[in-house]
Amino acid sequence: VIFNTWDVAYVRDMAAAKKWLNDAEDVVEEMVEGVMAAHAGQLVKLKGYNVLLHRNIEVIKAGQVTILSGGGSGHEPAHAGYVGDGMISGAILGGVFASPSIDSVLAAIRAAAGPHGVLLVVKNYTGDRINFGQAALIAQTEGIRVATVIVADDCALPEGKGITGGRGVAGTVLVHKVAGAAAQAGLALEAVAAEATNAAETVKTLGVAMTTCTVPGSAPSGRLDAETIEIGLGIHGEPGMKQSPLRKCDELVDEMITVINGRAKLVAGDDVAVMINNLGGTPTMELYLVARKAVLAVAALTGTPPARV
Repeated sequence: VIFNTWDVAYVRDMAAAKKWLNDAEDVVEEMVEGVMAAHAGQLVKLKGYNVLLHRNIEVIKAGQVTILSGGGSGHEPAHAGYVGDGMISGAILGGVFASPSIDSVLAAIRAAAGPHGVLLVVKNYTGDRINFGQAALIAQTEGIRVATVIVADDCALPEGKGITGGRGVAGTVLVHKVAGAAAQAGLALEAVAAEATNAAETVKTLGVAMTTCTVPGSAPSGRLDAETIEIGLGIHGEPGMKQSPLRKCDELVDEMITVINGRAKLVAGDDVAVMINNLGGTPTMELYLVARKAVLAVAALTGTPPARV
């Protein structure tokens, strides 16, 4: 069982969010250029698409299942930051908070496909499911072996609520890791997909937002005032479980663990990994306060500290 807590905070004023931008319309293209400049020896860009592949993709696809993931930009280091040995083989980038196109996903599948097949790790959002799903169907008609795993780790919504159900959020990183390890170990596509599915069904997460997110070039939302937080606010600003006044760290972590454990149902002796994710907006000092309380809360449920934090 894997836990994650995250917190959203963006620099803002009363008029518009302050961001390092040239032109909002160019932010994804320029970000990709920056990623490639910083990691030129680790990634290759697929010509004509915002698809970033492992530098050794030709060797990898000849010897093992390849793993692709992706989604809207604006959630970095997702997803290009997770391309590497024992992780995903490529990342497909959409616009800011927008799913990558069917054409982009299909181009990535074709480039990454080898004799062992391709696993798609897809977060549970309507656009992602449609576009990845359609691309997978087209690839299969071309004779490419493709399997798909859907991640829906968010505990903010009641189970079964909404059209698609729980959202796919930070727990996807751990699914990448499990799938990547299984593929690197030489498991067949069906076995890699089974390991990833088990991880996706096990991981449970919840977020707390101090402020709302802001799309580059747009004015910030007034959804949360200076005294209000939102438990379970979505990573694109979707409604969460509830709003409340800001409370002490320990109180917030206790509530988050309670909600998460309503799904995880931990018992004495369970091995637990805790992931604390700040989504780029919370100081490291504060994250360690969250870690301190999360470790204590998990140990109270299982009888032992988490195996990994």
